[in-house]
Amino acid sequence: MADKLKFALALALVAAGVVGFYLLSEQALVLRVLSVLAGLGAGLAVAWQSEPGRRFVEFARESVTETKKVVWPSRKETVQTTGIVFAFVVVMAIFLWLTDKSLEWVLYDLVLGWK
Repeated sequence: MADKLKFALALALVAAGVVGFYLLSEQALVLRVLSVLAGLGAGLAVAWQSEPGRRFVEFARESVTETKKVVWPSRKETVQTTGIVFAFVVVMAIFLWLTDKSLEWVLYDLVLGWK
């Protein structure tokens, strides 16, 4: 229950920052933006103190660690793969066009006799 209250408070703080942006409409833009950033920062700080917030931070850290383990393709491999995909798309486009024109010829010229 405490985590739900913390999450509700975090949302309220973010909403307060946004409301402050509109309430300070006659003030300088810097002050209005600081209002939103303060609300967002306070909301994040409160959300971070909850159990789901801690789990999210841990998940984000593990995601960064896993991303560093990935073996990314080289530029040459990427260009070659992209070329193969483009070639396949062109071949499929020609095949589908030929199939369409063949069926059109069979149906309209041979079966129906339309010219």
